[in-house]
Amino acid sequence: MLQLTWSRRALRFNFPARTSRGALTEHVAYYLHLTDTAQPGRRGLGEAAPLAGLSPDFGPDFEARVAAVCAEFNQRSFADLTPAQARELVGAEWPALRFGLETAALSWQSPTPTQLYDTPFSRGEAGIPINGLVWMGDAAFMREQIQKKLTEGYSCLKLKIGGLDFATELRLLAEIRTVASPDQLTLRVDANGAFSPAEALDKLRALAAFELHSIEQPIRAGQWDAMAALCQTSPVPIALDEELIGVTDAGRQRQLLDQVQPAYIILKPTLVGGLQASLDWIAAAEARSIGWWLTSALESNVGLNAISQFAGRYARPGFPQGLGTGQLYHNNVAAPLQIRRGALHYDPQGAWETVG
Repeated sequence: MLQLTWSRRALRFNFPARTSRGALTEHVAYYLHLTDTAQPGRRGLGEAAPLAGLSPDFGPDFEARVAAVCAEFNQRSFADLTPAQARELVGAEWPALRFGLETAALSWQSPTPTQLYDTPFSRGEAGIPINGLVWMGDAAFMREQIQKKLTEGYSCLKLKIGGLDFATELRLLAEIRTVASPDQLTLRVDANGAFSPAEALDKLRALAAFELHSIEQPIRAGQWDAMAALCQTSPVPIALDEELIGVTDAGRQRQLLDQVQPAYIILKPTLVGGLQASLDWIAAAEARSIGWWLTSALESNVGLNAISQFAGRYARPGFPQGLGTGQLYHNNVAAPLQIRRGALHYDPQGAWETVG
């Protein structure tokens, strides 16, 4: 019979991750291990790493819930585990844990546990283009990151804005455009809800001068009427991010997309409840001609790999995804994931660190 156990790792950042909710110095990841004494060479591995300030299931009770799910799983004496069974066992109110167990089930079912889908990406034949993420900080810190990303060959940059005064942020964007035109470099910005509804449209008009691809979450989530009005009038295409978190009912999802009518939605499987939950959002978006892309949420390489494998299966080829977080930690799980010239690559012959 299958056994489910767990372990944890406190991931330590190479530098404090500056977010709209403060500076993070570490991020705790929980690993779910599927094993079977009758099949000693077979295993499944998933990651549940709720994010402070964003994940609905982040909090002091999360570790106890991980332990309880493992105990309940082992009492049921599963002979096998499908992703659907994993999702049912956890429930929608624990999205990070649901993602972890769902991906552990996919890992268990795969002939190669770190390759969840058979795609050109998982075979090492093609990379996935990603946006180079520029974290919020003072102007010098952001300028340093921008120059580094451009040198590394990224064709798409994403800047976190809303942490500095707006005039400084406009100057940073202007500096980028002096060295890279819209034909050479795609620019995305993420406001993390920093604008008020009253000021948002004026700021979007100022940002439009830099021919941005999109802006994520210009105002904070939950203001559907105000966001709908912005989507109708904004000169910069709007993408919903935090707006999706906690909206698990299919009817509410359709209502949100019909009312707001964004240009894009951004899917973070750890935050929205896993891969099938992401597919449900994708189906609803595509039925309404709404674009989408995937973004990791500071997972270690275990979770990043699962999302990347999923992107390799479902994402539009050539469209940059948000998958570049694996380099942030100095004690990350060693994995054959590499970023080269602005694209994430997987080496199927590469070595994985054993996660204890």
